[in-house]
Amino acid sequence: MDEDMLDDQRRLVELIEEEGWDITDLEISAYDSPWSDEDDPEATVTITARKPYESEDEEGDESDDNPYRLK
Repeated sequence: MDEDMLDDQRRLVELIEEEGWDITDLEISAYDSPWSDEDDPEATVTITARKPYESEDEEGDESDDNPYRLK
C-alpha cells in the first residue's frame, strides 16, 4: 500500500475527529481501477464515526411517551 494513501487516510481521520466525531471503524482498500487504462492505483476509504448530540427535550427522558424506548 502506498504511503501517500495512508497519509491521506490519517488526514481524513484528523479532520473528522476535529469536528467532534469518534471513529468507530476504518477501512482502506487500494486497487487498480477497472475503469481507467492508467497504471496509477486508487484507494477507497470507508470511515464509520459516531457523535452524540444533546437531547432537545428539556424535561428529560421521563416525559418520553415512546412505548418502544427502554427505561
